[in-house]
Amino acid sequence: MSQRPFILWLLGPTSSGKSTLAELLTLALRGREVPIIHFDGDEVRDFFGPGHGFAPADRQRVVATLVHLANKSREAGLNVVVSALTANPDARAYVLASIADLITGFVRCPIEVCAARDPKGLYAKANSGEIDTLIGANSEYLAPEDPDIVLDTEANDREALIDLLLTDLQRRGYLQNSES
Repeated sequence: MSQRPFILWLLGPTSSGKSTLAELLTLALRGREVPIIHFDGDEVRDFFGPGHGFAPADRQRVVATLVHLANKSREAGLNVVVSALTANPDARAYVLASIADLITGFVRCPIEVCAARDPKGLYAKANSGEIDTLIGANSEYLAPEDPDIVLDTEANDREALIDLLLTDLQRRGYLQNSES
């Protein structure tokens, strides 16, 4: 059972594994009867519709919406996992300044591996010139300076990373120890 609600913000390049880890962690915690919700940056972006682009203001709007949803959910007693690119330093600063009980998790994965995994074909579109806004292909994805936890999806399998997250949440006092 959860002791106090947390917000875990998973950030990393496109196709690094953010959403997959968020979904698996959400399922694992629900299996322990921990109240939790997952908000994904792509889902929020899709909510705004096709007119919503990838300009800095559009990206900031997505981040601001995710922050709002996460804070409201935490106030309601839910634990929250957010999976979002969050590549812009201003967006990262906004997240850090706007969320209490925040844990930042950097989902580390080399861009070459992300491109090979890419289910949407975004890296191929960027490389062919079809799109010019993919951070990691059209511009560099800079790793966050001081994340609370680093999750290397190239070096570790999903199960090991979920165990690492659960252990970290217990160590921080957000989860009681439980038999897995």
